[in-house]
Amino acid sequence: MNLGPAGHVTRSLIRPRLETTLRPPMRRFLRTVDGVTIDAAYDPGRGTSDTADVPLGDVPGDLAIVVAHGFTGDLERLHVRRAATAFTQYGAVVTFSFRGHGASGGRSTVGDREVLDLAAAVEWARELGHTRVATVGFSMGGSVVLRHAAINSAGGEEHEGRTGAHTDAVVSVSAPARWYYRGTAPMRRLHWLVTRPAGRAVGRYGLRTRIHHREWDPVPSSPVESVPLIAPTPLLIVHGEQDGYFPVDHPRMLADASDGHADLWLEPGMGHAENAADDELLARIGQWAAGAAGATGAAGATGAAAPAG
Repeated sequence: MNLGPAGHVTRSLIRPRLETTLRPPMRRFLRTVDGVTIDAAYDPGRGTSDTADVPLGDVPGDLAIVVAHGFTGDLERLHVRRAATAFTQYGAVVTFSFRGHGASGGRSTVGDREVLDLAAAVEWARELGHTRVATVGFSMGGSVVLRHAAINSAGGEEHEGRTGAHTDAVVSVSAPARWYYRGTAPMRRLHWLVTRPAGRAVGRYGLRTRIHHREWDPVPSSPVESVPLIAPTPLLIVHGEQDGYFPVDHPRMLADASDGHADLWLEPGMGHAENAADDELLARIGQWAAGAAGATGAAGATGAAAPAG
């Protein structure tokens, strides 16, 4: 999500590899259970060979990290590719464009039906042979990974008959706790973009984001309502103390809803989402995801040490 100034924007020392930025090793169009085509890319991780022509199921490796971008992003955006490149140190990486974004079909529902897009990406990772899958979402993607984990966890209900879409660890970065928040100027601009015809036109032609005109009916479960259903899947909540979209009461609400299950990292000086996540934070997130996904179901799974609020 990037609609204006909202805190510190980091400058990265990680330079995305050329093939990752322009032509990821494997590119596929996935299909969701409601028939939307989703543009997705697969990077096998560092130290493995190019797998562009490797059949499904023959790709080596154990952990895959599925990255869910923020509103108005897509898999080819530089900040998404930078995060993906950082995570390849810890496993294979699947990136994709949510519906209504980039080359994907459909229209954005701003966090509702997007759980189906993430489910398709997670299933693809498992079809490629990965037995451990961690989801990492930013902003809108951060809310989607929470809702997806709740729906596909032992405490949730199977979503529209989809199998293989469960995740082994969840990282939510810069996510809202509740819907319809208008307490900051960036969020008031976002609501104008989504709810007004002129705003949706700006989204389509200025931000390459096609937004559905219909309101939610029914209103989906909010992130804070979803969090209690995620356990025992390991959960990490990351938020910048200088986030200009959602103040720190949002991550604290999410952590409180977990009843002690979630790890909470409040990052000093950090702004909002992918643009504000520096190289060191991305490395810590990747390390936590790798450790937590491998420890699913085991007592005392923690991951990397980090600041907590």
